[in-house]
Amino acid sequence: MSHDVDAQEADTVTGDGCRPGCGACCIAPSISSAIPGMPDGKRAGERCLQLDDANLCRLFDDPRRPRVCEAFRFDRDLCGDHRHQALERIATMELAT
Repeated sequence: MSHDVDAQEADTVTGDGCRPGCGACCIAPSISSAIPGMPDGKRAGERCLQLDDANLCRLFDDPRRPRVCEAFRFDRDLCGDHRHQALERIATMELAT
């Protein structure tokens, strides 16, 4: 993703602060619980199979969505100002835990 797109993305946030199409929280962290299509969860840095081509969660309002995913909330300190920062910061947090 180009820097220009990231800069535009920084201005496009939902009411809860999340940037639609970011998907960093569906890529950077490991998830140990089962995800539909990924019965053993996913490794850190692995793209979740439920993340569509627009980087939106296919399970967002689905009861099969893992609790850890439901609990993840946008945080400016963690997610930064654009997708690239979110990927880096979440990956760093993952390594520290």
